[in-house]
Amino acid sequence: MNKILVVDDEKLITWSLERNLRQEGYDVVVADKGQEAIFVVESELIDLVLLDVRLPDISGVNILAHIKQFNPDIPVLMITADETVKTAIACMKAGAYDYVIKPFDFEELKIVVEKSIADSSLKSEFRRLYHEREVESQFENIVGKSKPMQEILKIISRVSQSDATTVMLQGESGTGKDLIAKAVHYRSARREKPFMEINCAALPETLLESELMGHEKGAFTDAKAAKKGFFELADKGTLYLDEIGEMKTSMQAKILRIIENKRFKRIGGTQDIEVDVRIIASTNRDLEAAVRDGVFREDLYYRLNVISVKLPPLRERKEDIPPLIDFFIAKFNREFKRNIKGISPEARHLLITYHWPGNVRELNNVIERAMILENAEVILHDHLPVEIRNGQKHWERSPKFAIQLPPGGISIDKLEENLLKQALSMAGNNQTRAAKLLGIGRDALRYRIKKIGLLE
Repeated sequence: MNKILVVDDEKLITWSLERNLRQEGYDVVVADKGQEAIFVVESELIDLVLLDVRLPDISGVNILAHIKQFNPDIPVLMITADETVKTAIACMKAGAYDYVIKPFDFEELKIVVEKSIADSSLKSEFRRLYHEREVESQFENIVGKSKPMQEILKIISRVSQSDATTVMLQGESGTGKDLIAKAVHYRSARREKPFMEINCAALPETLLESELMGHEKGAFTDAKAAKKGFFELADKGTLYLDEIGEMKTSMQAKILRIIENKRFKRIGGTQDIEVDVRIIASTNRDLEAAVRDGVFREDLYYRLNVISVKLPPLRERKEDIPPLIDFFIAKFNREFKRNIKGISPEARHLLITYHWPGNVRELNNVIERAMILENAEVILHDHLPVEIRNGQKHWERSPKFAIQLPPGGISIDKLEENLLKQALSMAGNNQTRAAKLLGIGRDALRYRIKKIGLLE
């Protein structure tokens, strides 16, 4: 229940406001003097203050200034009988959320009260989420004691403090590219500005363009109002383009122009919008091969690849698996309010020797699943998925499988298509399981399926 402080020396007004606000479900505290109001604000959790400009002991504007100094997050609605612009300006300059003029209609006041509390709650939630993301994105939370990861963290630390406006992150799906991107942003001078992220593979080209560049009202059928795009929203901050390798070449050309010119037009717009944005792009594809195949623009590749960071798969940094296990157990203990004490030596050995086609994301999911489904104090080998318990690496699942090149040769494309069909059939068309059978990430599997038009 939200608590509202009503400050006015007119008994009829405080009585009326208290009665009506209580009927709306608010908890109400009343004060008829400024000093009393200050005491209430400093001793109780107040969600909104309704404050009269004229009080017998202290000016309402002075009380407003005191409240804002004590807790700037408390919204204050000023009550005044003075309709002059001068009074309104003075209140708003002192930090008032809004003001109402006596005599006021309670239905109108109720709308302003609801809006001010909702806006305050939204700001508080935004700050909470911002703080959580900032904390989660600190380098200390990127678990990696292996030499490759330590080298990457050194590079990222230097990049985040530099003026570099483009960064390329490459690595298999699940290696933590998004976490590195956030770390770069929140360790940089841009950390107070927005971090916007978009998955380039998740949207069709026309919608992706609208999301990135925004549009003007009436630009297309459903454009009922003007909308800012991610480039505009990320001004002075960072824009993370996840899976940029899936972007169409026509869209790539537009991204290149924005990076080079630092300006663009909304869809349907005529005015140039200048932006200062750091671009962090990521991909699990081999972009050099994509350039050779003509599906990724060479000029954009070299423009993005000024600083390139390649994240190693988990199977190539197995010394990071034990600390990652401990990290995820501690993480889910906090989230699920559990007290799992650790993992058995046998289960730990199985996790270390497993091939991890889904990388760190897959390890995260395995620990999370075990802690949700099992009640034991320690994670045992029986709590792990069957493919891990069997100790099968991705290339050992079919020991008799072999390829012998026929005398007449064979088409690699046909071979790839055949393997994809087999994997999908064995996995019951579950793409995640099929990707594991082939030892690749799900996004890489989707790319190959799309490339050969297997499911069209």
